[in-house]
Amino acid sequence: MNRWVLRVILVAGTLWMSAGAVAWALEFVAERVTRIDGQSRRENIYYRDNMWRVEHNNSGPVNIMIIRKDKGLVWLLLSRVGMFETVNYEAEHAQLVNQRLNGETARETMGVEQVDGHPTTVYRITVATGGGKAEVYYQWFATDLQFPLRLARKDEDWLVEYAHVHVTHVSDFMFRLPRSSRPIQEASQPLTP
Repeated sequence: MNRWVLRVILVAGTLWMSAGAVAWALEFVAERVTRIDGQSRRENIYYRDNMWRVEHNNSGPVNIMIIRKDKGLVWLLLSRVGMFETVNYEAEHAQLVNQRLNGETARETMGVEQVDGHPTTVYRITVATGGGKAEVYYQWFATDLQFPLRLARKDEDWLVEYAHVHVTHVSDFMFRLPRSSRPIQEASQPLTP
């Protein structure tokens, strides 16, 4: 049997078995593009449920963020100087990988579309924002990957998009601090003789 056919059968079988599972653990590596108010940002993301690593591709003091929702903390790595800062996990650190949005009040199927080689269902979603107000989003939900590849606010000044997605096991190593890194607080203390 041709190797390509065998791979297709294995992938189809894995997807079929995953569809029947009660809990589906999501693990992937991808490039994430974020556009807010005309400003674009590219990042590499390594994701596993309850923990993820974001490597920023732009210049700035923080090169890497390791988010550990399971521990309730975020490490901001300054890899150029071998230091890190620890901050508390907050809701804004969450990745938008769930089909349902917080505060979702309505969902309408708009159609289907290919995004980055993946079949997606396009939804128009209304989200309650408080004070009787609502915002409208469009979501491209990848039916083969089972998470949204693109989410855009209707007024088009906000977008999150995943590209070059590879569903794969992500090593524990990606979610640990490098052994050589020191906390920023420790570096600010004077050395004693």
